[in-house]
Amino acid sequence: MIEVKYFGAVAEKTKCEFEKLSFSEELSLQKLLQDLNEKYQLESLSFSVAVNQKIVSKAAEYDLQTNDIVALLPPFAGG
Repeated sequence: MIEVKYFGAVAEKTKCEFEKLSFSEELSLQKLLQDLNEKYQLESLSFSVAVNQKIVSKAAEYDLQTNDIVALLPPFAGG
């Protein structure tokens, strides 16, 4: 089971802060993001992705493992 955490505008769009998803076959990060986009129409939002508290590219080939935590994070502002 993978836990997906939503923050900022993504949490507002999904109307939840997290959800746990089961999968029966290997799941890539790209497939997960595609499924979430179909479910919540996230294409208009800008967000970063972290897996187990490490920022990863949304375009990277990344295979998720059971018990991974994926976070969709709002854009960061620095100063």
